[in-house]
Amino acid sequence: MSPMQLDASIGTGRDYLKRAGASARAIEELGFSGLWSSETQHDGFLPLALAAESTESISLGTSIAVAFSRSPMETAQTAWDLQSLSNGRFILGLGTQVKAHVTRRFSMPFDSPAARLKDYILALRAIWHSFQTEEPLKYEGEFYRHTLLTPFFDPGPIEQPEIPVHIAGVNERLATVAGEVCDGFHVHPFHSPEYVRRTVLPAIERGASSAGREPDDVDLVASAFVVTGEDEREIAEQRETLRSQAAFYASTPSYRVVLEAHGWEDVGMRLSSLAREKKWKEMPALVTDEMLSAFAIEAAPDEIGNVLKERYEGLVDRISLYVPFVPAERDDFWRTIVEGMR
Repeated sequence: MSPMQLDASIGTGRDYLKRAGASARAIEELGFSGLWSSETQHDGFLPLALAAESTESISLGTSIAVAFSRSPMETAQTAWDLQSLSNGRFILGLGTQVKAHVTRRFSMPFDSPAARLKDYILALRAIWHSFQTEEPLKYEGEFYRHTLLTPFFDPGPIEQPEIPVHIAGVNERLATVAGEVCDGFHVHPFHSPEYVRRTVLPAIERGASSAGREPDDVDLVASAFVVTGEDEREIAEQRETLRSQAAFYASTPSYRVVLEAHGWEDVGMRLSSLAREKKWKEMPALVTDEMLSAFAIEAAPDEIGNVLKERYEGLVDRISLYVPFVPAERDDFWRTIVEGMR
C-alpha cells in the first residue's frame, strides 16, 4: 500500500460555488492531496469545475454524487467533461442514497440497489469507451440500455480517458460490488477501524476474487470524526455533539453492521426502538465513551495528524476529516494536520 494521502472536503452551504475556486486553491497550497465535493443541498459536480480551473495537481472527486437521480449517459457526459477540464484529475464517486429519497425526492426507480449500481458503472464504462474510440454504443444490461450515440451527441476522445469510479456504502453487498468493478470504496464516516477490517475489507476481497481482480485494485477512502479543541469545555461540547450524531446513525438498521463488528447489536436495537418512539433526548446516553473512541479520534489540534496516521496508516489509502474546509478559517489548524501526516 502506498503512503496514505490526506484530503479535504468543501462544504455546500451558502455561497458554496462562489468560494469553490478559492477553497480549492487553498487546499492545494496547504499541501492536501485531494478535494472532495458532496451532494446534499447543492449539485456535487459544479464546484469541481471551478476547482479544476483553480488548481494544478490535487485530485478532484465527488463524495458522493447520487447515481440513481441521473441516467448513466448524463453522468458519463459530466464526468468526461470534468476529466478533460482537470487534465485527468477527476474521480467519480457515486452513491445509491436511500430508497425514500430516490423514489420520493427524485421520483426515480430504486430496486436491487447493489445490482443496479453495478450495472450503472458498467454502462458508464461502455459509454466512455464509445466516446474515446468512436465505436458504436451498444450496452444492454439488466437495468440500463444505451444503444444510440450519433456523432452530433458524441463529445469525442480526450487525452486521459481512464476515469476512476468509486462508490460509497456501509453494508457488505456494496463493498463486494466495489471489489468487482470499482476503483475505490468510500467508507461511511460512521465507522471504526475494526468494522473496516472485519466487514469492509473481506467483502472487497470476495468481490475482487470473483472478478479475477486484486483487492489492492480498490482504494479505500475514509472520512474521520474528530473531537478536538483548545480547552476541556470545547472538547466536552464536541464530544457530546458527536455522541448525539453517533446515536442517530446507530439507530438506523442499515448502519447496524458497524455495531456488529464490536458486538454492540443490542445497543443498536435499543436506539432504533427509542427513535421509533421519538425519544431523541434519551438516545445519546446509550453511546458510551468506549463506543465514541471506536467511532472517532480525540486529540489536541497539533496531534491530529499523528493520530490519524496511527489509526489509519496501512488500513486506508485516503483520509480526510468529516469537518469541511473553509478558506481563511483555521488555516493554522489545517496546516498542523498536513504537517503531522508527513
